[in-house]
Amino acid sequence: MTELLERAVERVRALSPQMQDEFARVLLRLAGGREAVYQLTEEEADLIEAEAEIERGELATEAETEAVFANRKPLC
Repeated sequence: MTELLERAVERVRALSPQMQDEFARVLLRLAGGREAVYQLTEEEADLIEAEAEIERGELATEAETEAVFANRKPLC
């Protein structure tokens, strides 16, 4: 490993785990890695599952939808 790369790695080690993962993804892409380096957030995974449910016709009934809105708290 070159001295420059070693210095860069030392700086990245001081960052948060999330930022370290971002740098790792970029480095893997630049190095020509073919493996998937993007990991979905929990919210993104939930959206993909929701889209699959919609495609399967698994929709909330009108009563279920009304119950959700009836129980929500005001934003202000």
